[in-house]
Amino acid sequence: MTFTGIVLAGGASTRMGRDKSLLQVDGRALVTIAAEALLAGGAGRVAVIGGDAAQIAGLGLETIADEHPGAGPLGGLITGLRASDDRVVMVLACDMPAIDGPSVERIVGALAAQPTALAAIPRLGERRQILTAAYRLEILPIFETAFAAGERAPRRALADVEVADVAGLDRDRLGDVDRPEDLSRYAQPGQNPASS
Repeated sequence: MTFTGIVLAGGASTRMGRDKSLLQVDGRALVTIAAEALLAGGAGRVAVIGGDAAQIAGLGLETIADEHPGAGPLGGLITGLRASDDRVVMVLACDMPAIDGPSVERIVGALAAQPTALAAIPRLGERRQILTAAYRLEILPIFETAFAAGERAPRRALADVEVADVAGLDRDRLGDVDRPEDLSRYAQPGQNPASS
């Protein structure tokens, strides 16, 4: 299944205190780790939505301005879906130090295996990982309608959508970083799943 990869980099990073997308783990910016995972998982094109466009472009990545800056992740998802070259978009948040190509392949594969689903989303416990998910372009009008009605949370916009649950992924690969102490555990030798 061909797909476009999208990295969402437009969050405020208030708990981290600085732009998460440009933080480094093992000499690579988090936004680069996400982009490389998408490419390794089979994306034909990868673009970064939002964030510091000049610095991200300096890393050799395509950037797209968020059409709804400061309006939450649903606006970034809508921007990414509108920019897609393909009928499927695989979305990653920019703050996942251990995400990898095989995880991306599993998520996209779960969507392919359930043709009536508009999204394939892994779970961590009871919580769906909405920003680590594959979406069919057919979901765009649903998101747009919810956004126009004032919704900003993708989770609630997905309330009546058929979703393929993705089981069996390594939860360490899906972990994100919100605070400096979260990042530090990935930077310690021998404790970064991305380097194993």
